[in-house]
Amino acid sequence: MGLTIAYLIIGIYSLALVLIFFYSLSQLNLLVNYLGYKRKQKEAPKFNMMDPREIPYVTIQLPIYNEQYVVERLLENIACLEYPLSKLEIQVLDDSTDDSVEKTAAQIAELQKTGLDIQHIRRENREGYKAGALKEGLKIAKGEFIAIFDADFLPETDWLKKTVPYFKDPEIGVVQTRWGHINRDYSILTRIQAFALDAHFTLEQVGRNAKGHFINFNGTAGIWRKECILDAGNWEGDTLTEDLDLSYRAQLKNWKFKYLEDVETPAELPVVISAARSQQFRWNKGGAENFRKTVWSVITAKNIPFKTKFHGVMHLLNSSMFLCVFLVAILSIPMLYIKNTFGHLGWIFEVTSFFIVSTVILFICYWFTYKSIQGSGLENFVDYIRLFFTFFSVALGFSLHNTVAVLEGHMGKRSEFVRTPKFNIKNLTDSWQGNKYLVTKLSPNTLLEFALMLYFLFGMYSAIPLNDFGLFPFHFMLFLGFGFVFFKSVSANA
Repeated sequence: MGLTIAYLIIGIYSLALVLIFFYSLSQLNLLVNYLGYKRKQKEAPKFNMMDPREIPYVTIQLPIYNEQYVVERLLENIACLEYPLSKLEIQVLDDSTDDSVEKTAAQIAELQKTGLDIQHIRRENREGYKAGALKEGLKIAKGEFIAIFDADFLPETDWLKKTVPYFKDPEIGVVQTRWGHINRDYSILTRIQAFALDAHFTLEQVGRNAKGHFINFNGTAGIWRKECILDAGNWEGDTLTEDLDLSYRAQLKNWKFKYLEDVETPAELPVVISAARSQQFRWNKGGAENFRKTVWSVITAKNIPFKTKFHGVMHLLNSSMFLCVFLVAILSIPMLYIKNTFGHLGWIFEVTSFFIVSTVILFICYWFTYKSIQGSGLENFVDYIRLFFTFFSVALGFSLHNTVAVLEGHMGKRSEFVRTPKFNIKNLTDSWQGNKYLVTKLSPNTLLEFALMLYFLFGMYSAIPLNDFGLFPFHFMLFLGFGFVFFKSVSANA
């Protein structure tokens, strides 16, 4: 290996580590914000829901597409929401192309007989995908406020009573609630998904919202002021995360978002890896698309302070951290050999070792979010340690898949909005076998993930002849992560 190539590898490796370090510092700052907000929460003005004159008209939008296994449960749940019928409208925005359409229509007809204002809205095509469906429904929506639920969400009966009152403040454009997980303990896969989402819905959403930094509507389990949607330019389908896109456009126009950590809206997590793959791909590619679309508007905005811009840029770069992590992983083995070939470059490895600091920061941050939901104590802390390193390993295993998504997003490559299959699974006795929406073919990345598993096995072996075990734990987690993703992918399609 030539010295020029060695310097190039060191440069790319170091740059990726620096970006990861800045991301971890932003997370640490959000933790400080989060803990400060938990100690001192401000009272907000609210509508008096006991006074009929103050109760506003609400439209609930339910965007669905081929949801045979969960649509009945969804409609039964939404029909139980406690709100005056004279002030409530429900739009079932059904883009389905399978035989679930007839069953949905029949169930809606039965609900209409109860006096519920519920409409079955169909389109001739899926133009704009979910964003297009929401936009179409908005044209005829009667409500001043628009609540949105995906097909696998199950809000409590008093959900509207807990969220609508905050719109008393005319500057509030969105009220977002925290996602819960009805099948958190179904498998290792669901546990680590819940772990990651809990961190987002506690540390990140509260940490940003507490200081007036930009947060995002999460696509579901939230409610919009109709005026805010229209003022921000309405729904657009040019990214795979239309929720993040509209959120930033609204906040750039000075609309405020209210995040309610204490209002939990339960939902179902993907239980097979192909479903988790499609969801991860959409979220990460959409994040990169929104960085490409929005970051310059954030940087040049004159109405927001520097710190909000910094957190906005880091937020939009969230998914791009997978690219940085993947680069660090791939280059870590060449770096091991560079260290043991060019002795005079040894000092560089002292500097780049602050990747450990980034990991420690994330470990601390995630502990506070974990204990806010699961509780503290020694037993929970031990469980947290196991879960954190399991999550870390599997996240590393997803890094190739998510890097492809991020690169496509940054390069502007368009792709179809692929829905995440729903299973109607709540406990260990429920099975996903036979679900007709499952993707049966292996991801083209699967063989590469197997190759990477072997690559990091080689990285572990390399520590022995070089007598350098500094990167051994990292390579071990990468080996486990890519192995988990590969074997889960193969077994789910067997």
